[in-house]
Amino acid sequence: MRIGVTCYPTYGGSGIVATELGKELAERGHELHFISYAQPIRLDMAQPRIFFHEVSVSNYPLFDFPPYALALASKMAEVAESARLDLLHVHYAIPHSVSAYLAQAITGRKLPFITTLHGTDITLVGADRSYLPITRFSIAASDGVTAISRYLRDRTLREFDLQKEIDVIPNFVNCSRYRRRPLPELRRRFAADSEAVISHLSNFRPVKRVEDALRIFARIAAGHPGRLLMIGDGPDRAGAEHLARQLGIGDRVYFLGKQERIEEYLSISDLLLLPSQLESFGLAALEAMAHQVPPIATRVGGVPEVVEDGVSGGLFEVGDVEGMAAAALELLHSPARLRQMGEAARTRVEKNFCARDIIPRYEALYRKVLATLA
Repeated sequence: MRIGVTCYPTYGGSGIVATELGKELAERGHELHFISYAQPIRLDMAQPRIFFHEVSVSNYPLFDFPPYALALASKMAEVAESARLDLLHVHYAIPHSVSAYLAQAITGRKLPFITTLHGTDITLVGADRSYLPITRFSIAASDGVTAISRYLRDRTLREFDLQKEIDVIPNFVNCSRYRRRPLPELRRRFAADSEAVISHLSNFRPVKRVEDALRIFARIAAGHPGRLLMIGDGPDRAGAEHLARQLGIGDRVYFLGKQERIEEYLSISDLLLLPSQLESFGLAALEAMAHQVPPIATRVGGVPEVVEDGVSGGLFEVGDVEGMAAAALELLHSPARLRQMGEAARTRVEKNFCARDIIPRYEALYRKVLATLA
């Protein structure tokens, strides 16, 4: 199949999932055409059967804001014709599925499009109801819709009062690549052998509650020697760096920014802190679990569908800094229990979230949608 993919190319879960999906599909013989305003952060252009088409937006004085959705629709239609695409797969309803709908009309042929919901496109409506009609329309107009968790599917149907069929296809990892490897030299760059390595991975936005991760670590560090790796970047980074100094842990916290090969940093980690206000799935938790790193996370959104509380990680209420720190310390003081939980985390990933099992579900959906046009 020849598939057009549109996603946000920034450092976030939806763009990462879309890119990894494209790479996996290309390895299975499909031709992937990424269409976006910038090349996605993890896209490997050296991989066969992967192409990138940049959307350029003219900034005319007439427009207060560049009309990206329209430029994207034009580019989708152009690529669909030149590359003879079979279908479009867009990630996020707003504005990508709206642009796909317009591209379908521009081409004058039935160019099916599938929309994958990742969360913010749905929760945005809860904050600004003016988006409800266009979001509902774009979901209803999609030839296929997927959600990354049962939580997100149910919330979408409830929020928009839809009767639409939504397939739950969870996020995934390549289980051959995402696995723990001994990297002693990298570990020694950050911590002594007697110190724990704790990680936090996010886009540093308010919903991730980055400052809670620092407060949790400050309590951990008071009871066990350790270092904290803050992986990612975003608007809350400056405030987080300031808080680390205020808490007296500035010399034990490393702000690493955006990293391409997070699997290396997870391979040297003992625990992951994920104190988010909301997660529609919890991709960071999944990636950590693949590396035998138990997540200490919040019991929100789709996270309980990924992390088994007390088995493959720990789940707590939002803001329960004391509880999360206590659980982390209990594990760090019991290496056997920490190791057992890490192994259980890896086993859960192997059983439920490996790309080898998830990608065929997308392929089946593509074939189902295309069959309706035959």
